[in-house]
Amino acid sequence: MTDKNKLGFETVALDDEASALVIIDQTRLPNERSILRLATQKEIWDAIYLLQVRGAPAIGVAAAYGIYLAAKEIDTTDYDVFAKKFAEARDYLNSARPTAVNLSWALSRMGKIVEVGSGEGVETIKKRLLAESRAIQAEDIEMCRMIGEHGLSLLKPGMGLLTHCNAGQLATSRYGTATAPMYLGHERGYGFRIFCDETRPLLQGARLTAYELSEAGMDVTLLCDGMAASAMRNGWVDAVFTGADRVAANGDAANKIGTFPLAIAAKRFGVPFYICAPSSTIDLNTSTGKDIKIEQRPAEEVTTMWYKERMAPESIKVFNPAFDVTDADLITAIITEKGVLRPPFTESLQKHT
Repeated sequence: MTDKNKLGFETVALDDEASALVIIDQTRLPNERSILRLATQKEIWDAIYLLQVRGAPAIGVAAAYGIYLAAKEIDTTDYDVFAKKFAEARDYLNSARPTAVNLSWALSRMGKIVEVGSGEGVETIKKRLLAESRAIQAEDIEMCRMIGEHGLSLLKPGMGLLTHCNAGQLATSRYGTATAPMYLGHERGYGFRIFCDETRPLLQGARLTAYELSEAGMDVTLLCDGMAASAMRNGWVDAVFTGADRVAANGDAANKIGTFPLAIAAKRFGVPFYICAPSSTIDLNTSTGKDIKIEQRPAEEVTTMWYKERMAPESIKVFNPAFDVTDADLITAIITEKGVLRPPFTESLQKHT
């Protein structure tokens, strides 16, 4: 992809000539636009784990380009040797973020190119891997646009919309998932009032969503996470849109920590709660949210990361999961590129896929 998104840069890009994955370092935003050029598998693994590239779709695109670059560097014409080294690189990248299904989905999709290519020759397989990785990114852009169209069909001009974490352009190749209806509505003069939760512990709502939506010219108000229920009680919020890193077969959805209490508050105040996610995020092999592995993050993200001095006792224990699971009965609908899915999700998700 050569064209830029509305922020003037690509979230994830491939420089094939230089054999590098090019990303915007999201840990430096909003104060610094730092472009990273990642040439080794360790650098790409670190970028995914450290959230320099993040958001389920963007992780999938980064993984696809990353495993292509790994394959490109395998110097052999022997298919068996190539396939073994490819599998090792795939498993390594897959270990970076266990909760985000798009990571394993993209790597599995790339792996199938290798599996069916035993009679084609290694160089042909490498060319097919390049084409597949570019297709994954192109499909991501189109999927997000369609999520936006379906989400926008549920809204009216002037509405107040609340979102959590970052499911925007910085989490995808373009448009975002949860923010896609906001971007399309903004282009069409809907005049939405947007509320962004700051999103602990990494402040991705404050640092990223508030940044990108305000840069696009939208009316944005930043909320601390504990303020969302009061905003709903005040009648400011007409709908909640969040992304998801994994949707189970029963409709339970894992998203950034803090999404679950947000859904509870929305239920209390009769505010529609929508999950926006591409079909690749739906995991029918995971029966319920109880089966979703929740990533635990370092304690330092809570106690020291955002402060000049430590803000908690040295000996304090810290519970710092990256995600929580929102129960299906709290979700009004799941919006994918194919349409708006309603309960019972055990039926609509099966038909959808």
